[in-house]
Amino acid sequence: MLPILTATDRDRYRRQMMLPGLGEVGQQQLKATTALVTGVGGLGGTAALYLAVAGVGKLILVRGGDLQRDDLNRQVLMTDDWVGQPRVFKAQATLAALNPDIDIEAVCDYVTAENVDALVQRADIALDCAFDFKERDLLNTACVRWGKPMVEAAMNDMDAYLTTIIPGETPCLTCLFPEKPEWDRWGFGVLGAVSGTLACLAALEAIKLITGLGEPLLGQLLTMDLARAEFAKRRAYHDPDCPVCGGVKAENRRDRTLPLALTRK
Repeated sequence: MLPILTATDRDRYRRQMMLPGLGEVGQQQLKATTALVTGVGGLGGTAALYLAVAGVGKLILVRGGDLQRDDLNRQVLMTDDWVGQPRVFKAQATLAALNPDIDIEAVCDYVTAENVDALVQRADIALDCAFDFKERDLLNTACVRWGKPMVEAAMNDMDAYLTTIIPGETPCLTCLFPEKPEWDRWGFGVLGAVSGTLACLAALEAIKLITGLGEPLLGQLLTMDLARAEFAKRRAYHDPDCPVCGGVKAENRRDRTLPLALTRK
């Protein structure tokens, strides 16, 4: 059963509830959702910001490590006085100040084999914004295992990609990247506007999936060359022999996958 919108909810979200295809029911679906966001930095932190102000009912923020000063060109939830302290707690506090009516949990850790299943099982949807493929692969495998949708977003210099993964229905991350590219977290430059652009699109993908608004990137990989403002959609290959998702059938997962809007009607 969907949660009731309070008077404050109706006031806060009035403008977005005017959107055709969202409305009151879509806002209730957002309020009923728990979203897991990993890699809460320039990409994950900004995505979490737009989920928070959209009214996603609970956010689970996952990121280890302390804030460094060179994070501040892109990590918009941070402030200079927080340098040297765990960034995920500052992200939690900033989002709570923006929207005190949602639940925000901060996990000061990286995604690991020991914690990933528990994290995924508690969420309705995951946003994969981690900085390396080790974390990304762990999250992808757990989302497939538990039938949870995952918005996959990554960037490198001025390039970025985005897709949405539905276990049993779309290619998973291992289908897309069976051989993992070399990815040095310190090995490429980062412009805050690039991570912010991708983060907004990732948050929008999650909102579309939750509410049924628009058309999400199911089975499509959106690539972006932001230096040239060139965007392309490519049909992603769904490997029937994928070691992660090859044995997952859509009919066995459909009640636990998206559109989330349909599962709550």
